Amino acid sequence: MAGARDAALRALIAFRRDGAWPESALKDTLRGMDRREAALATRLCNGVLQNRMLLDHWLSGFVRGKLQPVVRDILRLAAYQLCFLDRIPPSAAVNEAVEQTRRLANQQAARLVNGVLRNLLRAMPLPLPDDLSLRYSHPEPIVRLFLAQFGREETERILQTDNEAPQTVLQVNPLRGNAAALLEELPGAQAHPWLRGCLTVSGPVEQTAAFREGRVYVQDAAAHLAVAVSGIEPGMRVLDCCAAPGGKSFAAALQMQDRGTLYSCDIHPHRLDLIERGAERLGISILETHLQDASQPVPAWRSAMDVVLADVPCSGLGVIRKKPDIRYHEPSAELPALQRAILAQQAEYVRPGGVLLYSTCTILRRENEAVAEDFLRTHPDFVPENAPWPEGSGIAPGAMVTLLPGQHETDGFFICKFRRKP
Repeated sequence: MAGARDAALRALIAFRRDGAWPESALKDTLRGMDRREAALATRLCNGVLQNRMLLDHWLSGFVRGKLQPVVRDILRLAAYQLCFLDRIPPSAAVNEAVEQTRRLANQQAARLVNGVLRNLLRAMPLPLPDDLSLRYSHPEPIVRLFLAQFGREETERILQTDNEAPQTVLQVNPLRGNAAALLEELPGAQAHPWLRGCLTVSGPVEQTAAFREGRVYVQDAAAHLAVAVSGIEPGMRVLDCCAAPGGKSFAAALQMQDRGTLYSCDIHPHRLDLIERGAERLGISILETHLQDASQPVPAWRSAMDVVLADVPCSGLGVIRKKPDIRYHEPSAELPALQRAILAQQAEYVRPGGVLLYSTCTILRRENEAVAEDFLRTHPDFVPENAPWPEGSGIAPGAMVTLLPGQHETDGFFICKFRRKP
């Protein structure tokens, strides 16, 4: 599995050096790999990012002096394999790390890597620190935010869940397939426990025929749920104001049975191209992309939409499990102001009697309930509306919900449904 280790290392180097999303860097290096190698490379890269602070804490006991950045990357990758993966022989992890160091650094550094890793092996099992930030590799500012909002017990459960391998949720495309056939076709596929038309699988699916042929697409249950409870029906006029990478637009189009009008907007042209390619793969014809800043007005859309989906820019702290690099970016305190501006602008497009669906992929109250409550105070023509949460989801009745990582087997997510008064 040397190829998987090299792919993971290249992604980690790109993240450190360029700030590139590891997911994007991985996709470039995984092309041509078999499914098993690709799955391992993904797990190695994500595993290092999920545990980077803890790995550095452990390695600091065996390293003296300053390390070259690439040597530290190699040590982290090897230490993750030694400390967290029991199916990789320690000798293979150590030998490959030494070889990577010879190629990317020098012979002297290779000897250092060999010595550090063998000393680490002799000291295992290594003690876990009491400090939550170090133990779960979440920077202290994020841990403090969680502790203030959730308390220690819930915070620790969230941090622990963030470091677990997430399941992959697939949405079935009824225009091109059905769930029963896909359950038979896809290895390890199971019906989602409470969301109709969804399957769970393990590992990447991009190389499967079902994905290539547009019979499924990847979307977490929480994101799909936001569309499912919106009341979207065939023939409606729907706006998705912050659409990229397109999952909610696709869910809306399929809920509309590809009948009606769907405007899918984003502020970046290359992300509109991504949405268009996805719609083509799924056989969706009603989707129209628009280059549009969601906080700026479009007079022609005023009071014209049956449903507006506002999945706004946010801190992303609900999807750390899938995007572990997010934890290393401190959430901006300016986000709620942007969210309020977008929500106010999108409200103008909802027709009387129509629906405005507000959602984020964060779990911070200041970006979720606080924004929703402020919107209701300043927009008396909108009222909260109880959403039809699926039976078996465990979601309490109401107009808004914050799904916490590990609580409902979904991403951390916020959903709030508003209805404009007739």
